[in-house]
Amino acid sequence: MLKNNKGFTCNHCKTKVKPHEAGSCRNHCTQCLYSLHVDLEVPGDRDNECKGLMIPIGIKNDSKHGARLIHMCQHCGAQTCNRIAPDDNWDLICEISRIPQM
Repeated sequence: MLKNNKGFTCNHCKTKVKPHEAGSCRNHCTQCLYSLHVDLEVPGDRDNECKGLMIPIGIKNDSKHGARLIHMCQHCGAQTCNRIAPDDNWDLICEISRIPQM
């Protein structure tokens, strides 16, 4: 399976996002943290047909993966987690981390 680590223009804020420098499969905007519902089985496969806009709704901390963004698809309601990158908007991450989780 070929992983996709290409730059893209954010569908939410129109920021031009560069590929992840460490070679990971970036799929959220570094500025507004929005994502697209593009991966199906594994990060970077880009096989999901939904393609809905995903809003960042929280932060999940876990001992194995560290802090991760929780996204919810505005089209189908699915929730996914994505690794936080060093060049992400940390002010917004801090703001999101204060949102009460259900």
